[in-house]
Amino acid sequence: MVLSSLLAASLLAATTALGDSAAVRGGTILQPDGTRIEKGIVVIEDGKVTAVGGPETPIPAAATVLEADGKVVFPGMILAHTQVGLDIPNENMPIAPFVNVYDSIEPNSAEYEECLRTGITTVHAIQGNNTVIGGLSRIIRPQGDMVEYMTVRPDYALKISITPRNGFNRMTQLAELRRAFADLKAHVDAVAERRYEEEQKKKEEKVLVLPDEAAKQGLAHVTIDDLDARWRTLWRASKGEIPLFVHCDRAMDVSNGIAWLREAKLLEKAVFVVGTEAHKAAGALKQAGRPVILSGALVHKETDPLTGKESEVFVPKVFADAGLPFVLQPNGFAFNADGLLWYQAARCVREGVARDVALKSVTQWAADAIGMGDTLGSIAPGKWGNVAILSGDPLDQATVVEKLLLEGRLAYDRATDRRLKELATGQELAAPSAEAAPTAAPAAPAAPAAPATEPPAAPPAGGGSGSGK
Repeated sequence: MVLSSLLAASLLAATTALGDSAAVRGGTILQPDGTRIEKGIVVIEDGKVTAVGGPETPIPAAATVLEADGKVVFPGMILAHTQVGLDIPNENMPIAPFVNVYDSIEPNSAEYEECLRTGITTVHAIQGNNTVIGGLSRIIRPQGDMVEYMTVRPDYALKISITPRNGFNRMTQLAELRRAFADLKAHVDAVAERRYEEEQKKKEEKVLVLPDEAAKQGLAHVTIDDLDARWRTLWRASKGEIPLFVHCDRAMDVSNGIAWLREAKLLEKAVFVVGTEAHKAAGALKQAGRPVILSGALVHKETDPLTGKESEVFVPKVFADAGLPFVLQPNGFAFNADGLLWYQAARCVREGVARDVALKSVTQWAADAIGMGDTLGSIAPGKWGNVAILSGDPLDQATVVEKLLLEGRLAYDRATDRRLKELATGQELAAPSAEAAPTAAPAAPAAPAAPATEPPAAPPAGGGSGSGK
């Protein structure tokens, strides 16, 4: 582990030049709340935005200037819950907190290329919903030759599903979930009791207590290394150290999920990933006060059992009318219209959702859902320089991403998009030379609270017990 961490750090140091600065000049800066700055300037230094303003905003002499006259400058969009780029979305095992999506991420996946092409700068890669307890997730950039290059936050969250996985019913699903935490407690208690006995041996005067009391007193001496590897991640989750992305397909699952989370004292760590029918529980979700990620389907269809009449509900409108922030996901990924994140936001506006709500659902609220609202989601001093230069309005069907910056570095340029040229000409083009190939994405600050004056630091090397394959 030490060797791999040193290797990752040395590789990142070799590709991240400190002191880099860039400026985007002349475009209309559009924020998720709808505010605009005409002929605006965005200055990015050491990966972070240092100034946002009008044409009078000073630009550092050493900055690389990208002209955006007549264009729209918009924050990079965020996929807050996705399996894009993973070789397998779900494990066969119902309880698998010991696996890690690190082992399943394919850096050369064309899906990450499509993320850049459509304005997505941050991806939360997490296992799918067909589970009881899934493995550790990872927040990444959609660019890089190695997972270490791509990583923004390793080992970030766990997926828990309240909705039954394939072959389970709701009773067995909740029974498996409770049994996993009961087995964890039994293992920790056994370790704690042993540690208590070890501490007693060091004392001249030994105190004999019942096993339950020994486990309680010994718990203070238990470290994560004392536990079997199968239980370490779940133990951290049980202590509230890891966010939980909780899948609730239906309204009854939302009710069960909130009840279980309160019972486990983990509601404050939950992000709800809901299906379309769960719009009936919008009130309960609002009362819970936790982030909500909607299904990519957006429309709930239901047939009245008495009349046979089919009705449709546009789910984001229900949440918007309830005053409940929500996060959008694509429906599939980029191979049809609703597989595009911006298209999902545009549909919301078409169906009567306020424009600023739709824009926040793919930027600021998505950043909040993955715990990076202070770092991502808008263009503001102190936030990372993840900026898209668009040909027009972000919700316009004809708009394309012309350039995309990841922490102030050019990650995508439509003018040199080889795959687009191949589609346009019908001919396979020669691959760019190694000299012309873009460098790996820069390393990100270790935490969003880091001072804006600090240069980006290399993220720790990822690695998981078990396999995501």
